Amino acid sequence: MWIAGELRNNGVVKYASEAPNERAAEAAARSGTPASAPEEQHGTRNRVARSILDHGPSTAAELALRLELTQAAVRRHLDTLVADGVVEPREKRVYGARGRGRPAKVFALTDCGRDAFDQAYDKLAVDALRWIEQSAGGGEAGRAAVAAFARARLAAQAEEYRGAVEAAAPGSRTEALAGALSADGYAATARSAPVGEQLCQHHCPVAHAAERYPQLCEAETEVFSQLLGTHVQRLATIAHGDGVCTTFVPKTGKVEKTDTSTTKTTTASASTAGRNPE
Repeated sequence: MWIAGELRNNGVVKYASEAPNERAAEAAARSGTPASAPEEQHGTRNRVARSILDHGPSTAAELALRLELTQAAVRRHLDTLVADGVVEPREKRVYGARGRGRPAKVFALTDCGRDAFDQAYDKLAVDALRWIEQSAGGGEAGRAAVAAFARARLAAQAEEYRGAVEAAAPGSRTEALAGALSADGYAATARSAPVGEQLCQHHCPVAHAAERYPQLCEAETEVFSQLLGTHVQRLATIAHGDGVCTTFVPKTGKVEKTDTSTTKTTTASASTAGRNPE
């Protein structure tokens, strides 16, 4: 989706500095002059989305007034934002007696659109994990407490994926898991590899927290092994600077259950999770 790349610039939303060029582009469009560059259109869409973030659900008329654009231009950008899942149209709330005619339509950010802007969620997650670690006494006990939390969190998530994986044919279960992960925002794919498959996650919603706490990656690797019924090996992670989280899934393998009902794999999948293999 364009907004993830366009709205962010080294972690900062970029829109204000582009305003003069964008207003010039809109003026050129009104005069019949061709637009100068696609980036200007993207920049204007960024401003439209940012204005909704700053001011709340807005009508096209309100956005046009704030951004000094024509309503027609704003509606074109809103159509694109709606198609991309960044904003959604809603019926404007009316307090008190409602007048005649249809209520005005307002446009609000979706969860996906809001997530494209900087949030404090990453810091909140790291702070919470640090509190768990310190409350357990730090050191090995603290790390074990974070790992226990990570496993509990992933266990609930795994139950949502289990149905999709178990309903798939044995040869399609990695692909089914990728589909379930994609529905949760991980942008996952499955592809063939020598003597197995690779499960690739092109986005990681918890990458910043996992950089500090690799237990999150380790718990995820264990869950993949449980769901697929075979040992798996984490080859790369976004949290440690790789472009994609990559997990190797062999064609055949066996998972052994311990007395504590945790998964014991036949490779060092958990120990290599969260970092590149040497």
